[in-house]
Amino acid sequence: MSASNHYDTLNISSQATSAEIKQAYRRLAKLFHPDSKSETADSDKIIEVNAAYEVLSDPKRRRSYDEQLRSSPSTTQYRNRQQRTADAQQKYQRHRQTAQDADFQLSQWLQLVYKPVTRLIRLIVRPLNAQVDELALDPFDDELMANFQAYLEECRNYLNQAQLTFRSQPNPPTVAGAAASLYYCLNQLGDGIEELNFFTLNYDDHYLHVGQELFRIATGLHYEAQDALRELAQKV
Repeated sequence: MSASNHYDTLNISSQATSAEIKQAYRRLAKLFHPDSKSETADSDKIIEVNAAYEVLSDPKRRRSYDEQLRSSPSTTQYRNRQQRTADAQQKYQRHRQTAQDADFQLSQWLQLVYKPVTRLIRLIVRPLNAQVDELALDPFDDELMANFQAYLEECRNYLNQAQLTFRSQPNPPTVAGAAASLYYCLNQLGDGIEELNFFTLNYDDHYLHVGQELFRIATGLHYEAQDALRELAQKV
């Protein structure tokens, strides 16, 4: 089978210099010329080599030949293949960069939002039962009530920090479910703190029980956020 073009015949680049063309021709002539008595002698091949050299060694004919190559269907197809390959590589690089960006955003969100917010939620929720038990000894004791009110004030401060932290970073799409659970968790804690505060004003147990129930709901929402992130980690 003959080579696809004269450059392939001489096994040189299309950017080869005149000296490189001549050198390639001499090397191939020694290999294929019938008079060389070589085992590689090939009369058909030497005809192709001579034809290629006649065109490429003449600057004018070479320019004309190069123009033909650039406009030939095979060259166009080759360029199209090159373009498709380049497009595919760019698409892959964009996809890879997007994945890296998503991983970075997730890491940032976990470090800067989820972990500190979780710590603050625990500072609010965990002391509640002990605080209620202590107050139950005598709700009308001024010192016990003052301690409980101080706890609620701490809860407000922690909640404010948690809400500010939650809003400090955009939520990555991959953690939308966890972020929603965390958001509603903070809302429930806010409502719960207010219900508990109403109890300190009128000693109505209804507000105390509602506040405890809202804290319980908030804890469940926090667990839902944890479960969503655990499932996400297993998929990665």
